[in-house]
Amino acid sequence: MVEVLIVGAGPAGTTAALVLARAGVRVLVVDRARFPRDKLCGDTVNPGTLAWLRALRLDDRIERESLALDGMMVTSRSGQAVVSDYGRGIRGRALPRRLLDLVLLEAAAHAGARVEQGARATEAILEHGTTVRGASILARGRRTRIPARVTIAADGRRSTLAFSLGLARQPAAPRRWAIGMYMTDVAGLSARGEMHLRPGHYVGIAPLPGGLANVCLVVTPRPGFGDPGALLRATLSADPILSERFVAARAASPVSCLGPLAVDASCAGMPGLLLAGDAAGFIDPMTGDGLRFAVQGGVLAAQAALEVLEHGRTDAHVRLARRRAEAFAAKQRFNRTLRALIGTRAGLGLGQLAARLTPSLVRSFIRRAGDIDLAVHGAEKDTA
Repeated sequence: MVEVLIVGAGPAGTTAALVLARAGVRVLVVDRARFPRDKLCGDTVNPGTLAWLRALRLDDRIERESLALDGMMVTSRSGQAVVSDYGRGIRGRALPRRLLDLVLLEAAAHAGARVEQGARATEAILEHGTTVRGASILARGRRTRIPARVTIAADGRRSTLAFSLGLARQPAAPRRWAIGMYMTDVAGLSARGEMHLRPGHYVGIAPLPGGLANVCLVVTPRPGFGDPGALLRATLSADPILSERFVAARAASPVSCLGPLAVDASCAGMPGLLLAGDAAGFIDPMTGDGLRFAVQGGVLAAQAALEVLEHGRTDAHVRLARRRAEAFAAKQRFNRTLRALIGTRAGLGLGQLAARLTPSLVRSFIRRAGDIDLAVHGAEKDTA
């Protein structure tokens, strides 16, 4: 029998699998995709996330195959730009999610986790209607029931398990979509991530190894939304600050579109089921700390699963919710405030005025967005 079934092989699921496998647990990870796979993301690992990867002993390969980021640049439509580095000796990294996800998956497999790709969870196995005891998996045209003492749903912002059990939903507002692609020959790239705040949308740009740039537009639906690639190019061309930088830029990948983005989770699971990653709630990609929530959340879910296996706890999901609140509540309040600010023209105008008058506020935002405190003080050492 599988002790822990993990649905989803993104950073949250593979981090949980790695911790559990290192502890000697029989783990099966399933994912509908086949790896390496492309995924629309900002492609940046902030300093706080890197501290967690370092604690998990996963940072060596990531640092070898990525680009160092010294800080961020934030601009407004008026032309105001604030540049801030993370601090002496503190850096983030930039690498494609295609590579990051593969590194984490291979590490989990090397530690002893079984991995089945091209396998999709269709529904939870329920005992007495209240306790999850595994899931039904569809793979190669066959449906198989996989019993498990603990199931971790780490299958993303459209989590089959979390949504079907009523544990998560997509809120009515805000309804934002991300449109992105890789591009070459983008002028003016540096060793900093970029966030360009505009009325009704923002553009993120991340430099990547090999002269690539990840260019992502986050926007509410508007005229032209039916052709996401054209909307992205038109937005860049019309931007008074960015337009010249993209005159010679060329697409290096197809355009991707993802949305609506936000997910609200009412809890951290139920008896027998634990939530991790975007399945446990997702606010907005603006601050770039989704990966930190995924990696640290995967560790927390693994620790909760170990308590079930070792002590037979039936309230692990309640304890997980408490630990997630302790770890993430302050940052999530910060993110929700930013989401509300960027969501209105008045709020954005106020934010731009504050940036002009007190750039130190934006520098403080950059430090919060980068999870610098984690980078300075280090992540938890109890990662098995």
